[in-house]
Order: sequence, then structure tokens, then C-alpha cells
Amino acid sequence: MCNEGSRLRQREKLGVEVENVAPGSFAAMAGIGAGDTLLSINGNRISDLIDFFFHKDGSPLEMEFRKAGRVKLDVPEWEDPGMTLKHFPVKRCGNRCVFCFVSQLPKGMRKSLYLKDEDYRMSFIYGNYITMANLTDCDKKRIARQRLSPLYISVHSTDNAIRKQMLGNPAAPDIMKDLRFFRENKLRAHTQIVLCPGINDGKALAKTVSDLYSFYPYIMSIAVVPVGLTSFSKSKIKPVEREEAAAALDTIDRFQKRFRKKHGENIVYGADELYIKAGSSLPPIAEYGELPQIENGVGMVPQFLHEARRAGQAKNPSGLKYLAFTGMSFYPYLARFFEKLRKQGHHVTLVPVENRFFGPSVTVTGLLTGRDVLKSLEEYAPSHDILLVPEAVVRDGEDIFLDDVAVTDMEAALGIKALLIRATPQGILEAIGRQP
Repeated sequence: MCNEGSRLRQREKLGVEVENVAPGSFAAMAGIGAGDTLLSINGNRISDLIDFFFHKDGSPLEMEFRKAGRVKLDVPEWEDPGMTLKHFPVKRCGNRCVFCFVSQLPKGMRKSLYLKDEDYRMSFIYGNYITMANLTDCDKKRIARQRLSPLYISVHSTDNAIRKQMLGNPAAPDIMKDLRFFRENKLRAHTQIVLCPGINDGKALAKTVSDLYSFYPYIMSIAVVPVGLTSFSKSKIKPVEREEAAAALDTIDRFQKRFRKKHGENIVYGADELYIKAGSSLPPIAEYGELPQIENGVGMVPQFLHEARRAGQAKNPSGLKYLAFTGMSFYPYLARFFEKLRKQGHHVTLVPVENRFFGPSVTVTGLLTGRDVLKSLEEYAPSHDILLVPEAVVRDGEDIFLDDVAVTDMEAALGIKALLIRATPQGILEAIGRQP
């Protein structure tokens, strides 16, 4: 329970600093300025952005600030007060997962890559996966009170011993107890199982899927994702090979048939990479429902193939020669679309890039480094005019690769213009249909 000591500590942390105020906004006209601290709204204490979003709807708003004092805002419904608050410090992860990607990174990369977050607020806002191993009773009560749902939860196994081993955390709480809390409070969640051969596969995988299904519909989806291992990994975890991937898909298929018959939806899904590793055909897009875990690599390729079949034709060929690249796993699928473009008269070349930095077992496009891309494209660049760079390889909001190579650096090194694009059929069509 939330004891008095924790309440006092929370009270000391109350308040969120105003980062900026839009000129002419309701907040500006009320005398609120950047640097002030919002303490409460209508008597409700504010400790972070979520509190602000939870309490700011409605009018009038009685706000208390550290500098501006008490301010009354009459904000029409659906309109913004016009002030931006500082983001909360992210709670760090205390687990030592045997497959943790951050622990597989070499030294010397940008600092943000080494951040291991385990924050339910980030899960609610951005869809980040959390294990819930660090949730306090106060956190749970807040999640229930403010309806912070759905959350995205890394389960891995419902067997306590296996889960503690995988998280590298002997003190990890019983996940089934936490999920019962979600069900009792009618909170929803999407879950994932990172598949590690010899640890949580086989019968353990079947048990986990069955246990998670017992919480349906509050457990909205279950994704089974193969463990990702780089050449820097010191773990003894084995990679998912063809045989393990096929076995996992067999388990998933059995559950899907049962769930479709009873509920009309699959509920459990295999990541695209599992199908690729097993050499199996990917399911049609209709089997993915509303694509609940597409950001987790579940349904990305089927969605691309579906959109590619429906895609129209780009504008008349410009005569420019376009160069593009992708990771090894997606190359066979993207290559089909590029062949279609060539038949339409467009000059397009697609190059598969092997991940030399993280190792050949890492085949996704989003983990390619700028240096690996440069090495793979240097022989093709002289005969092309424009390089198409998929957004997945750069940092959000910036044109920089994982290894801090900027898109402008790539332009200078290759001697051709680079164009950042959405790696969808429509995004590619729009890029090659632009006028020079």
C-alpha cells in the first residue's frame, strides 16, 4: 500500500515545469510563462505529463503555479491551453535480461542507445514494452485510477522460475498475479514473448500462451518474437534457427485455429521474422486483424505486400536513376515491388545490405549502420542520381543513423542526393514520382 512516507516523498516531487507557452494562447493571456511550475489542476496535484493530460479536460480550470499563483483558465472543449510541460525523467530498468539488446551494444555509440527504460508511463504513451517488475502498489493504483490502458508487457514466460531466469532478476514478481490485477480492474494489455531456444520454447511456450489467453479479452494480443543476438553478445542464448522457428509456428497455428473458431480473431501472432527464419509463407493481411503489434514486427511484411498489390503507378518516369537499400530479411519482398517499378519504366536499383556491425544474424533494416550502408552502396552510387533512405534507419526527428553518420554525410561520401522516405509502397511511389 501507499504509506505515509511514500506520500511525503511524492509530495516533494510534485509539480511539472512549463517548458514553453504559445504566444496568444489561453495560458499566455493568463500570465503563465516558461519556467513556472504547475502544481495542481482543480485541486488535483500534478506530478508528471500524464497527470496533466488526465486532469486538463473540462472548463474552467483552476490551476496553481509556483510563480504565477492561482490561475483560472476558461478553455473551450477540445482546445489546448497552449503550454508545453517538460517530460518526466524515465524510470530505468533493473532487470538483467539474458537477451537484453542494450547489453549487446559495443562501447562508443550515442548515449541514448544505452537507455534501458522500464516505465509504465512510456508504455502507455509510446507503446514501449515493460516487464512490470518495478511496479509499486502506488503505481498499480494509479494505473487503475487513471485507466492507463492498454500497456505493453514483456511476459516471456508465465512460469515464475523461467521468467526470473530470463529477466536475470530473482526478485521479479509473479506475472500471473499482476495480470490478475489487470483483469480485476478491467485494464487491457498487449503482451510479447521473446523466444529463446531451450528456455521458453516447446511446452513452456504453449503453457505461456494458454495462461495468457485465460485473461482474454483483457490480454488483447500475444506476440511471439525470436530473440535478437548481435556479434557482441556474451550470452549463452542460442539463436532461433529454422527448426525452432517452425516448431514455434506450429504451436502458434494450433492456438490460432482454436481462437479463430471461438472468437473470430487469432489473438496470438508470430513475428514476421519467425516465418522468414522458418522459410514459411507469411499469412495474408486479413489474419492480423487491426495489426495490434505491427511496431513489434508482427504483420509489417504482409501489410507491405498487401499495399504493394493495391498500389497504383508512379508518375511518368523522370529519367532519374534511383538507388535504394534494405536489410537482408526484407530484401526478397521489396525486390518484387522494385521489379514491378522497373517494368513500368522507372530506373530503380535495390541493394541488400548485410549487417557487418552487429553481425549477419541481425537482418532487419532498422538496425543498419551508416557505415555498412556506405560500404554496400559505394560501387552503385556513381551510376545513380538519388538515394532513397528509409526512415526506419534514422533517429526519430533527426537524419542520423545508429552510428551517428548523418544523411548529409552519406550524400557527400557517395556524391548523390539522398531522400528520406517512408518505406511503404505509396512512400516509394511518391518519392520516384517527384519532379526533379
